Amino acid sequence: MKKHIPNTITCCNLISGCIATYWAFQGEFGMALLFIVIGAIFDFFDGMSARLLGVSSPIGKELDSLADCITFGFAPSAILFCYLTTLDFQFSFYPSHLPPIASYLAFIMAAFSALRLAKFNLDERQALGFIGLPTPANALFWGALVVGSGEWIAQLPYAPYLVLVGIFISCYLLVAEIPMFALKFKHWGWKDNEIKYIFLLTCIPLLVILGISGLAAIIAWYILLSIATNRHSTQTN
Repeated sequence: MKKHIPNTITCCNLISGCIATYWAFQGEFGMALLFIVIGAIFDFFDGMSARLLGVSSPIGKELDSLADCITFGFAPSAILFCYLTTLDFQFSFYPSHLPPIASYLAFIMAAFSALRLAKFNLDERQALGFIGLPTPANALFWGALVVGSGEWIAQLPYAPYLVLVGIFISCYLLVAEIPMFALKFKHWGWKDNEIKYIFLLTCIPLLVILGISGLAAIIAWYILLSIATNRHSTQTN
């Protein structure tokens, strides 16, 4: 019986991603983000439960990637597709009853998320950290950005093109050979955990000050801190 528990939790992640996608296509981005967050919680506990119960399996690993592809790949792409259709594409020549063709570029991020997840399954270097941006972090960034700052972004000059540039940057970061730290602790001491504690302490004021947009700011800060840490380590060595 216990061997089915992790896979059941993983399926809950997948179902959350399906529900998030439904709300995204309805234009209810807040609800879509909520179910992405719920999916992320299930994603955290499925691996933990598999390790605690000692029932890790190849099937569970593949199922986890499939679920993540929906929740953290397709769902945020759907959010961005629907969000882009609400923006004013200057110099566009599309029939008014059709979404701007450029909006479909949002789904490129779903493809790169799938590529990353396939790469993750084959890459054994990520035991204590990540190589490239994890898909949950990418999904939470875009969901929080659209929900928290979508109206403000829409007022910027050439807003849709700025969003498209951001999508392409995300696609690059998902598969880039950039080491990024994970919040995994071998011990609770300060030594060797400085970056993790600094990151966690700075998350609190960002959430308090920026609200939902703070979640997007936290992901951006995580990326910058990882890159800076990696560059410092490279120069030191």
